[in-house]
Amino acid sequence: MITLAPIIIEGHTFNAVTVLLPKTTLLTISSDKGYIMCGALDVGLLNDKLADRQIIAGRAVGVRTIEQLLEAPLESVTLEAEKRGIFKGTIGKDALLKML
Repeated sequence: MITLAPIIIEGHTFNAVTVLLPKTTLLTISSDKGYIMCGALDVGLLNDKLADRQIIAGRAVGVRTIEQLLEAPLESVTLEAEKRGIFKGTIGKDALLKML
C-alpha cells in the first residue's frame, strides 16, 4: 500500500509518502527542492554516481513512521544539502525547512 499525505511545517506544505513493502516500510518527505528519507536512501550513490543531478537529500535511520522521520536527526546528507546548511545531526523537520 502507498499513502501520500500533506505535512505542514511552519505554514509550508510538504509531501509525505509511505510505501508498505514486505518486511520494510519506505518513508520520504519532500519539498520542491529536496527530500528526507528513511535508511533505504543511498547518500553515497547520490554524491558519487549522481552528483551531476545536485540532489538535496538527507537520510535518517531507525525510523518507522513519518512522525519519527520528522523528529529524527539525519545520519547522512548529500553534498548539495550541506550547501544549504543541512548537516549530519540536523533534525528532519529543520532540514525540510532549509529545502524551501
